[in-house]
Amino acid sequence: MSISATIKSIQDIMRKDVGVDGDAQRLSQLVWMLFLKIFDDRETEWEILQDNYQSPLPEPYRWRNWAANAEGMTGDALKSFLDNELFPSLQQLPAKGGDQRAYVIRSVFEDAYNYMKSGQLIRQVINKIQEGVDFNKAQERHLFGDMYEQLLRDLQSAGNAGEFYTPRAVTEFMVRMVNPRLGEKVMDPACGTGGFLSCAIEHIRKQDVKTVDDEAQLQASIFGIEKKPLPHLLCTTNMILHGMDVPSNIRHDNTLARPLISWTPKDRVDVIVTNPPFGGMEEDGIETNFPASFRTRETADLFLVLIMQLLKAGGRAALVLPDGFLFGEGIKTRIKEKLLAECNLHTIVRLPNGVFAPYTGIKTNLLFFSKGAPTQQIWFYEHPYPPGVKSYNKTKPMKIEEFAAEAAWWGSEADGFSQRVENPQAWQVSLADIQARNYNLDCKNPHVGEQEIHDPEQLLAQYQTMQADIAALRGQLKNILAQALADRRA
Repeated sequence: MSISATIKSIQDIMRKDVGVDGDAQRLSQLVWMLFLKIFDDRETEWEILQDNYQSPLPEPYRWRNWAANAEGMTGDALKSFLDNELFPSLQQLPAKGGDQRAYVIRSVFEDAYNYMKSGQLIRQVINKIQEGVDFNKAQERHLFGDMYEQLLRDLQSAGNAGEFYTPRAVTEFMVRMVNPRLGEKVMDPACGTGGFLSCAIEHIRKQDVKTVDDEAQLQASIFGIEKKPLPHLLCTTNMILHGMDVPSNIRHDNTLARPLISWTPKDRVDVIVTNPPFGGMEEDGIETNFPASFRTRETADLFLVLIMQLLKAGGRAALVLPDGFLFGEGIKTRIKEKLLAECNLHTIVRLPNGVFAPYTGIKTNLLFFSKGAPTQQIWFYEHPYPPGVKSYNKTKPMKIEEFAAEAAWWGSEADGFSQRVENPQAWQVSLADIQARNYNLDCKNPHVGEQEIHDPEQLLAQYQTMQADIAALRGQLKNILAQALADRRA
């Protein structure tokens, strides 16, 4: 049975349990169980590779000792063990000799909960995980990314707005173009389930890691912060799967809840790759952590201001932002003015519709910039659909091969991207032109004229896209008006 089929089978069992109410609880239940199974698989590996390996878990609470035996504890005994022994112990897990693994486990279980009421059904779920998931097999580790996507689709249907899967092709392209190297600190301040960080780990390992010391240096240089408990747990699990022995730099926190000026030079990093949540509004008071001229409750805008603060001089960033940021006015204009004054916003890749389907219909862009020198001109690259494709969907997602043309065109920032030339997808706009447009970055491709389309399917797809864009704009306008009213009352 495939991992996806195993997960579906597990969720079918959970639906029979009266204690699990809806997809969000079902996922939370599944994820802490998967974490313990995956941790046990890694412990098997550490026991082979490390002399005198000592588990941070007390023996009764290791997966192999209470869960692995299909004929083991079940019914009321299992339910009582989880509620009265396992959870209280792991939520207060002491660190032996400062073992950071214990802190990681404790942070995972601080927000976890056993929702299931039936010990018999819990045993069925555990047995499915035990027989269907072995992350000591390299192929199954690779397939875990596919399982993440399925879990995130379920999260979306559970109504957790703002959490959506960034396609692997997009994360891989962004990381490859930013090119993090060994010795550089890499951060995602809104890391979700860790897609960008896992891509960065793979990229640096492939490029630079040759020795055990190199690997230790890499593991100490990956940083992530996630606000919500379930994605944080998924990210921690993902990091362990990607060979991070102790992912203690993956913190459960709200990055925006800290005053901007409190991020000092010692906190700064070399590389940031992220897809900050957009379209959402931060809780009351968060905006007061930022200077008055940049105060807004629009999450993506606050993250961009924070990223500028977090980068070292010469640091590089790549992030996903919606069209609304490019043409937005007011506070957005001031943020763009700051960005172009303090950073070299050298490239904006304009993505086509459907890249983030089915999570959102909002059109998105990839912004690439480095800190320390002002912007002189911005290159735009309009990413086309591949031949024969009119839109992306669940069965036909974007593929990394589609970015081959951008990668070949990209060039090097060291020589000012001197090898770049305009083509039907690429054009550049000067800083003077951007300023004359009042920092409106919604620059259309000058090489594409108005084309009359008669294909009914294409027209219908365009109509659906327009409807989605209108709905997104309506939401943005509501947020702007709500903010304006709040400002007037204040």
